[in-house]
Amino acid sequence: MSDDGHLSGKVALVTGSTSGIGLGIARALAGAGAHVVLNGLGDPVVIDRLRAELAAEFGVEVRFHGADMTKEEEIAAMITSVEAEFGAIDVLVNNAGMQFVAPVDAFPVDKWNQILALNLSATFHAIRLALPAMKKKGWGRIISTASAHALVASPFKVAYVAAKHGVAGITKTVALETAEHGITVNAICPGYVWTPLVEKQIPDTAKARGMTEEQVKKDVILAAQPTKEFVRVEEVAALALFLTTDGARSITGSLQSIDGGWTAA
Repeated sequence: MSDDGHLSGKVALVTGSTSGIGLGIARALAGAGAHVVLNGLGDPVVIDRLRAELAAEFGVEVRFHGADMTKEEEIAAMITSVEAEFGAIDVLVNNAGMQFVAPVDAFPVDKWNQILALNLSATFHAIRLALPAMKKKGWGRIISTASAHALVASPFKVAYVAAKHGVAGITKTVALETAEHGITVNAICPGYVWTPLVEKQIPDTAKARGMTEEQVKKDVILAAQPTKEFVRVEEVAALALFLTTDGARSITGSLQSIDGGWTAA
């Protein structure tokens, strides 16, 4: 996606990057010359092949760390491991996340705890642990994948909406704390993105609602998205990549909407 090499020699850790948005961002950063540390779930054989393919395609070092992002001690072990090998994390992308849908009075408490741990606390832990080395270098880029739900709510998504609003708060707070350290802190707020996860849900939804798959896309999933088009992973990745450039050095504490007009209403 970029061959300008502005991240040459720098190191990027992207959580939740074995598929979807995270993988797209990892590819973009590798394309700009960054060594990349992947993290996420999946078949170890498939992940290792993915790691090797990225390394070969972009001529960078690519590592994988399988830290469970709901566990503080595993996040700490991952950060320690990356810094031991590379010295510092220059670009931290907090992307790992999950969703669960239920009315608030029937929302399972274990799901609330899990979503808050993965979508919010993991962001806090990764930032607090990676920040000292960034400050020492006097340069850093922290990017969190929030959501349109960091700005507006939808029913039945209480944990996800609360967590993403929390990510917005972390982003603004840490941006203020690091403003004089050469570090920028921003959140990307996508609408509905065309990912393998979304694609898999469509046939079942169509069957359950007695609709065509095309009707499900336009009238159910994209109901709130004025363009009636999915955001592409490559678009989110391009925005993340831009936030790492010198051209974005004055952008910090921002919530970058990329949602086909959803939050304009």
